[in-house]
Amino acid sequence: MQGQYKALWLDKDNNLEVLDQRVLPFEETTVTITNTQETIEAIKNMTVRGAGIIGNVAGFGVYLACRESNGDIEKLIYLAEQIRESRPTAVNLMWAVDRMMETLLNSDLHDLELTQELLEEAIKIADEDCMRTEKIAQYGADIIEEIMLNREIDTFDILTHCNAGWLAIVDSGTALAPIYEAKKRGINIHVWVDETRPRNQGANLTAWELSKAGVEHTVIADNTGGHLMQNHMVDMVITGADRVARNGDSANKIGTYLKALSAKDNNIPFYIALPSSTFDFTTLDGVRDIPIEIRSENEVKYMRGMDSDGEIKEFQIVQSQSPALNYGFDVTPARLITGLLTERGVCDANVDAISEMFEDLI
Repeated sequence: MQGQYKALWLDKDNNLEVLDQRVLPFEETTVTITNTQETIEAIKNMTVRGAGIIGNVAGFGVYLACRESNGDIEKLIYLAEQIRESRPTAVNLMWAVDRMMETLLNSDLHDLELTQELLEEAIKIADEDCMRTEKIAQYGADIIEEIMLNREIDTFDILTHCNAGWLAIVDSGTALAPIYEAKKRGINIHVWVDETRPRNQGANLTAWELSKAGVEHTVIADNTGGHLMQNHMVDMVITGADRVARNGDSANKIGTYLKALSAKDNNIPFYIALPSSTFDFTTLDGVRDIPIEIRSENEVKYMRGMDSDGEIKEFQIVQSQSPALNYGFDVTPARLITGLLTERGVCDANVDAISEMFEDLI
């Protein structure tokens, strides 16, 4: 696994080390994952989050399950299925586990050799993601330069929702990859960062990433985006995705759909950035058929932050008597999407264009 930034890596014993994304930006700590149960817990409790990283962790999780099963193939298959079912929306999770299991089922190696082969396959999945993000960065930055040239503007303002940087997919991310590339090219770029309630991935993770990279940015309340677009303060909206259907409908963090509606109403380009592993080619109607995760109401009712004394604490912000509903994702219909930004180039969000560009994967 290569790259400037690391959301996950292997220790000297080939256990998986990950950044604990739950405690950023106030603390930078790591979690060691050594077995199947720890893999599942890290995915479920959002120690790791972001479709790409979830897929990577799941891939390494199958390797750890193989190590744990001591040659019992039936046990390994069972453990892998438990990893596959740990979260419902991000398709990279299922894709990575299926790929690892295909490696297993196509192998006739002995136990120790099989464990090594699965480790190598998990590393390969992460390295391929790294290469995909580099391509997405190039294509996305080209679009930014083209818009700036056509509009004759010197500063480019991008709005993004949730976190789709190197914390979400190695090594440059998806939605943030073109921003990092634009910065390298010397483009004067500024990012509007949605706070992304209820878990605040924008405020906690995207803003932290952009600060690390020296990218100018401003954190805004989630409901501010429409006002900014209406007042010509946004040149492009770009987000990642957790699952994209074959017709182009795209599931992403809850609130993305509202940003797409505002962008459409104000004639602002709205792009979804994703690697090919995020496509769900078996789903033809994403609005109808992509499963939407409902998470704990406590994510809405509590927030974590720093108090005036510099102490990190959890705060209840909703009275105990009030119930809360916590959908993790929504689906943006393809008709609202300007283009899908992939490692193969920019693709129109429709069945024909997607089928043509990714014919070999369908």
